[in-house]
Amino acid sequence: MSIMPRAGLGVFEGYHSAQVEAKVRLNTNESPFPPPPELLSRWQEGVVELSLNRYPDRSAVALRAAIAKFHQVSQDMVFVANGSNEVIQTILLSFGTSGARAVSFEPTYAMYETIARVTNTSYSALERLDDFTISTQTLARDLTDLNPDVTFVCAPNNPTGVAEDSSTIDLLGSEAPGLVVIDEAYGQFSPISQVGRTLKFDNIAVVRTFSKIWSLAGMRIGYCIAPAPIVDILWKVALPYHLDSSKQLLATLCFDYIAEMEERVAFLIAQRIQLELALGELGIQYWPSSANFILFRPQGVDAADLWRRLLDKGVLIRDWSKWPRLANCLRVTVGTQSENDYFLEALTHSLNEMSASW
Repeated sequence: MSIMPRAGLGVFEGYHSAQVEAKVRLNTNESPFPPPPELLSRWQEGVVELSLNRYPDRSAVALRAAIAKFHQVSQDMVFVANGSNEVIQTILLSFGTSGARAVSFEPTYAMYETIARVTNTSYSALERLDDFTISTQTLARDLTDLNPDVTFVCAPNNPTGVAEDSSTIDLLGSEAPGLVVIDEAYGQFSPISQVGRTLKFDNIAVVRTFSKIWSLAGMRIGYCIAPAPIVDILWKVALPYHLDSSKQLLATLCFDYIAEMEERVAFLIAQRIQLELALGELGIQYWPSSANFILFRPQGVDAADLWRRLLDKGVLIRDWSKWPRLANCLRVTVGTQSENDYFLEALTHSLNEMSASW
């Protein structure tokens, strides 16, 4: 190829997760439920009425108003985009790029580093403690040394599921020299949310998504709540008319189904607890989760081999065993009760097979 990408783009692979056929797919933290049928019917009826020959509402006024009401913030504190990844990209285009630095706390969501590199933003990783929380003892010193323009905190963290104490977020808001981005993609599964910190600090932004609880992973809709001056900058950087009319309509209608969303949250949390108990009974190390997935480390067996055996039995989960800091770890998404039962049965059989071969 004679035409080459700019320096730095040709030496890394984009984010991906194995997408192979399986009877039970529990690898990408999606909702196991489709959107409520009534929601889809109302959306389909509304799409017919849209003036698709016209550009969408550039400012997404109705959607932002619904999000603002849900979170009890002002509308000028809301930015919306095509999934939370595009929100993160817009943030780095606004506050990162050449000469700027982004940091996060590893292990964490790989897209922070990927989008940093795509936007030509320097990236540095700070280490988490053995329990995967952020060290408050060294935090101020590390932030002073690195002087980041953007600091990412995934809370609850992906792939560990660990939540951060609000005091840690307060420390970040006080000590970080630049913007602090709290990624709450899984925030609705956690008893702790940092949305209120956007009213307390002028440098904290919270990112959320419609992909999980709202069951709209296939639509790619995300948003950011931040102080109005930050949001104003994001709108200036975003492409014009970037969020299409059908997405705006669907996401706005979601807020008429808050009760259904909360019911799903309660169900999945209960299922998560049951899965954690079952893993413990099998003698498997796991990290208590505040998300809709569980990171675990099988004892005495090779995790990659266990992953393959599970796939042979029709269960696809996420293999993290070769990632730095996550040696021999796997991650399972919480699914329906039947999916979770199928996973546990396949896991038990696989472990028995592996022990019998010793």
